[in-house]
Amino acid sequence: MRKLQFITAVLVSMAMLAACGTPATPVAPAAPVVVTTVVTAPAPAAPEGPSEIAVIVKTGNSSFWQNVQTGASAAGTELKAQTPKLTVTFLGAQSESNVNEEINIVESAIDRGVKAIVLAPSDVTALQPAVKKAKDASIPVIIIDSKLNGDPSQYTAFLATDNKAAGEACAKAMIDLLTKAGKTEGKIQVMSYVAGVGSEVGRVGGFTDYIKANSKFTLLPTQYSNSDMPTALNQTTNVLAANPDIVGIFGANEPTAVGMGRAIAQAKLGGKIVAIGFDGNSALAGFVKDGTLQAIAVQSSYNMGYLGVKTAYDAAMGKTVQAYVDTGFLMVTKDNIDSQEAKNVLY
Repeated sequence: MRKLQFITAVLVSMAMLAACGTPATPVAPAAPVVVTTVVTAPAPAAPEGPSEIAVIVKTGNSSFWQNVQTGASAAGTELKAQTPKLTVTFLGAQSESNVNEEINIVESAIDRGVKAIVLAPSDVTALQPAVKKAKDASIPVIIIDSKLNGDPSQYTAFLATDNKAAGEACAKAMIDLLTKAGKTEGKIQVMSYVAGVGSEVGRVGGFTDYIKANSKFTLLPTQYSNSDMPTALNQTTNVLAANPDIVGIFGANEPTAVGMGRAIAQAKLGGKIVAIGFDGNSALAGFVKDGTLQAIAVQSSYNMGYLGVKTAYDAAMGKTVQAYVDTGFLMVTKDNIDSQEAKNVLY
């Protein structure tokens, strides 16, 4: 009996020791799981760009302005890759002397809400109110070819030939050619286009001022053709008949120079007087090649249209643009007319 009690006591003691043994290592509680939600803001939508850029020129009835249109269309095609809805419209008056028609075209563009205007103003003063109206409507205006009088802050940029420099270059070429022919005195006739147009003021002013300051030649009263070729032809025919002793003649823009060239050819005076024209269509290039004209000053009309639209697009997008861009000119003669440089500007 005592033996059984002893065994039972031993078993109870062992159980108690097991219960009071070394405690198990406590398990650290799991770290809380933090869930972070990252919200990505949508990227701002790219500006759509302007829907219409209106190119408005003095007249559509001239290959010079049609070459401006070619450049404008090329720029529009490139910009469509960025702005598929972009349209570049092109309008001009029936003639350069129809100033009111051009004003109406500009005001119509403003009323239909175009995003930018590229404008070749046919009058340096009369277009000012229309340009101010565009500015008041927050429509940037890029002036090409002829600078407006008045406050330049009314428009965004001006792209053109340096007409004063071009006129001076034509006068210098005439003096040089006449001097080579042994002539230092005699009559020179200027055949101009529309009196008071910005390009005319600089171009003809540059020519006449240079002649007066650097020679003894006599300038006859300037003739104005209103940029009408038949008028220029008739005027030149009359000038040549009334002044058989004339030594030089300058045609200050494309239709005027073409009319002048035809009158010289009809009078069989090609090469007998020094004749210099302005602009570079195929008719004028032909007159240079056959000796009717000794030189033509050729503007880059393509650049006026191309850079005009590009500048208008940037301005409509709120970008800063250059206030003035010289689109350049080249004196083309029989010596360089077949060069690549001349081919780049002739049209």
